[in-house]
Amino acid sequence: MNESTNGPAKIRLENLVKRFPGQAKPAVDSLSMEIPEGEIVILVGPSGCGKTTTMKMINRLIEPTSGRIFLEDEDVTKVDADQLRRRIGYVIQQIGLFPHMTIAQNIATVPRMLGWKRDRIAARVDELLETVGMDPATYRGRYPKELSGGQRQRIGVARAMSADPDVMLMDEPFGAIDPITRDRLQNEFLRLQAEMKKTIIFVTHDIDEAIKMGDRIAILREGSHIAQFDTPEQILVHPADDFVADFIGRGASLKRLGLSRVHDIELSEWPTVREDASRSEALRVIEGSDKSSALVLDSANRPRRWVAAEHLRRAGEEPLGSIGLPTDAVVQPHATLSDALNEMLTARYSCAIVVGNDGAYLGIVDIDTINDAMRSMRSVERGRMRDRLIGEDDHATEVGE
Repeated sequence: MNESTNGPAKIRLENLVKRFPGQAKPAVDSLSMEIPEGEIVILVGPSGCGKTTTMKMINRLIEPTSGRIFLEDEDVTKVDADQLRRRIGYVIQQIGLFPHMTIAQNIATVPRMLGWKRDRIAARVDELLETVGMDPATYRGRYPKELSGGQRQRIGVARAMSADPDVMLMDEPFGAIDPITRDRLQNEFLRLQAEMKKTIIFVTHDIDEAIKMGDRIAILREGSHIAQFDTPEQILVHPADDFVADFIGRGASLKRLGLSRVHDIELSEWPTVREDASRSEALRVIEGSDKSSALVLDSANRPRRWVAAEHLRRAGEEPLGSIGLPTDAVVQPHATLSDALNEMLTARYSCAIVVGNDGAYLGIVDIDTINDAMRSMRSVERGRMRDRLIGEDDHATEVGE
C-alpha cells in the first residue's frame, strides 16, 4: 500500500521489509510511505505492530531485510550507517544520557564527532540550553543524576538537535514522565517545532498524544500495514474502517479538543488589578464585575495571586501580592484546548490563565470558551459532511448519465 502526501517528501520508504530470524511473519511487511518535509508524522498502533522497528530502520539502527529508504532522494540504504545517524537526531524514552559526562558534554557528543571547533560547540551548547528553557550557566556543568526526569528529557531533545539535523526520530520521548511534566514538555516541543520546522517521525502508543503532536498520523496494523495515513482531524471525523475507529476509541468529540490550540480562539477577560493597588481599588474592581475575585498582576503584567472580596476585607496592611491565593492552571497559547480543560478541572476558579512566553497575562480560557469551540467544531463537521454527501450525489448523477 503506497501512502503519499501532497507536499514535498523529505523521507520516502519503498517496500520496506524487516524479517527477524525465527519469526514466521515479517515485523514490517512491504511498507511504503512518504514523510512530508517540515512535519511531525506520528507512527501509532497496537503493541507489536512494527512502529519502532520501522523508525529504527530509517537511521539503520535496524538494517532492513529489503526495500529502500530515501532521504531527500538519496538512497540511504547504500551509505555508511554511522554517517547517516550523525545526520539524524534521535530521542528515546529512556533518554540515554551518558552519566559520566556533564550536560554540556552530552549535548556536544555529535558535534565533536563531526569535528566542530571548541568555540562553535560551546556556543551551540549554550544556544540549545536556552532553547529548551534551561539556564546555561546553571546547567552546563551539571551531571544527569542532578536533574529531574523532565530536565533530562529536555537535554535529550537538545542533544538530538545539537548538529541541527533536518530530520529527527523520536521514540516515545515523553512516555516515562509524569502527566503534568509530559503536557508541558509536549507544549514546549510544539512551540520549538513551530520555529524549527524539522521533519520528525514520532512513535507513540497513545492516540491522544498522536492527535496532539502530529501533523499527520499513520495508524498501523500488524506488520506496519497502514490502516490510515491522514491528518488528525480527518482520522477523527472520517476513520477509514472499524479497526481505526476502535483504535481511536470513544470520546472522539473530546479528542478533537486536542486539535485546537489556545491561540486559535478568542480569549475571555477577567478583572485584573496591579499588585501595588490599594485594597479599596481592588474591591471596586471586583464589585464592578460579574466575578468573585480579581487577578493580581505584577509590574511586568505577570499573574501572581487571586484575591476575593473576603481576602481584602480580612487583610491588614499586607500588599495585594501577599494576600489571597497563588495562581494555578496557567497555560501558554500553544497549549491545546484539551490541556486547558485538564487544568481547569482542578483550578480554583474553573478557568485557565493564558500567558505569553514572557509570562505576561493575555486572558483566560473558561468553560464557555470550550463550549463555543465544541459548537464551532460540530458546525464545521456538519458542513463537511453536507459537502461530502452533495459530492457523492453529484458523482452518482454523473455515473447515471
